[in-house]
Order: sequence, then structure tokens, then C-alpha cells
Amino acid sequence: MKTITEKAYAKLNFSLDVSRPREDGYHDMVMVMQTVSLCDELSITLDDTGKVRAETDLRYIPRDDRNLAVKAAKLYFARTERKETGAVIRMKKRIPVGAGMAGGSADAAAVIRALNRAFDDELSYKDMMELAEKTGSDVAFCVMGGTALAEGRGEILTRLRDLPACSIVICKPDYSISTPELFRAIDREKLRVHPDTAGMLEAIREGNLAQICRRMYNVFEDVPDRRMKTVAEIKTRLINRGAEGAVMTGTGSAVFGIFTDESAAKKAGSALHREFPFACVAKPVGALL
Repeated sequence: MKTITEKAYAKLNFSLDVSRPREDGYHDMVMVMQTVSLCDELSITLDDTGKVRAETDLRYIPRDDRNLAVKAAKLYFARTERKETGAVIRMKKRIPVGAGMAGGSADAAAVIRALNRAFDDELSYKDMMELAEKTGSDVAFCVMGGTALAEGRGEILTRLRDLPACSIVICKPDYSISTPELFRAIDREKLRVHPDTAGMLEAIREGNLAQICRRMYNVFEDVPDRRMKTVAEIKTRLINRGAEGAVMTGTGSAVFGIFTDESAAKKAGSALHREFPFACVAKPVGALL
């Protein structure tokens, strides 16, 4: 039996904008997304059972088709006509669940990359991205990695210049936020402020970290929800400890701040970890494919 390993890197939203619902029930979105070094670790053992299952250190994570990693493996085997091939996907989870960091999508993306490597790059980049889109939201970005503009439902991706060197402090409070709940809430609201996406893209092209930080913005923070008070408190703590900018990622509940001083970032991470269940210091990661 062959075993392959792969890291599943978390994603952050440097900016996130949402328009009204589309006819298919989804929303058009415009996001600037970044891969970071915080990751789950996957070990995939191939067998000839024709069955796929997941094993994880967290009891509440599903092990069947509800797990995107399992779904991705089954889609890969179907696409490559390997009906007899099975796999056990062992996942060591480090990305917080329900944090807006695409932990499940990152696991699925890691499976796609790992399987394609195991089978001598049988699928082209285009085929891998199509498979990722079928698997779930954010999976295509997580397969590609790096810095990117994501549009549509997140499947229209444009590579961007790598983020300048920095340290990223990520903090998650002791609650998660339901993604469908936030989308319903945002549909009831008239958004008055939107991210300066054009300015963000120009700052990234110029490699100007200060201007990137000034333009970080997430429209979901404007939803009237008592939990956003905690998000605002974490942002304030990050800024007060030296962050150039801070914002919530995805639909939350994780918040992150960008630091140019690594020492200050480590101190901020330690301080937040004393107050909240999860806090860490991460680095930007470039393109994975």
C-alpha cells in the first residue's frame, strides 16, 4: 500500500465583497485571498478496496461523503477511472473549524494535489481545477494557493503577485458563525461601504504592504450581529499591539492582523492566546501549483 503526505494550507480573505443573490441561489463575490502557513497535515494510504474514508483527531468531523476530502478523492478516482482504488485519509487538524479559513476546502485541495502527484500528474492543471470546482467552494483556490483575486462564486481566479514578507497573527474567539445565516443577514441589509478592490490590487502589484493593510475590508463585519462586537475587540487588540491592519476572514469568526515586526507579532499572538481559545502566528505562502 502506498502512502502519500500533503499539507492543507489555510486561506485568509484580505478583502471580501458581496452582491445580491443570483438566480442559482449563490452570490457574486469579489475577494482577495491569501494562502498562509497554518495547515492541516494529511496522510493518504491507497488500497484496492474501492472505498474512501477519513480519519481525524476531531470526533465531530464527518468521515464519509460529507467530508470534502473524501468527496475530492472519490471524484478523482471517478475522473481517472480507478473504480477499484480506495483510500484512507488521515487528517491532523490544526486549522480551526468554523473560522472562515476554508479548513475543509484546504483538506480537499490537498487530496487532489497528493493524488495527482501519486499518479504521475495524470490530470492537467485545468482538469484539477475543474475537479476542485465540483468538490466545493474555495477548493479551487486552495489547490492553486498563493495570492489571488476570486470572483463569481469564488471559482474565477486570477493569480496576483506574492504578498510582501510579513507575519500574520490569527485569532479565533470561542464561537463559530453560520455562513448561510450571515448570507441571509446580508441580503436584508443595504451595504453602504464596499472594499476598495481596485486599490487593493494596485497595492499588491506595487508590493506596498502598508497600502494593502489600509484596504483590508470584509462586508460581513457590517452585519448587525452581537458577535461582531468580539470581532471588533480582537481587531482593536491587534492594532494596539502593532498590526498594520486587521480584518475578519470569510464569514468568520477568525480575525487576523498583519505585522511587519515579527517580534511584535509573536507577543501579540501570545497575549491573544491567553484570552481566546485559538491564536497563532503564520506566514504568507506562495503558489502551490
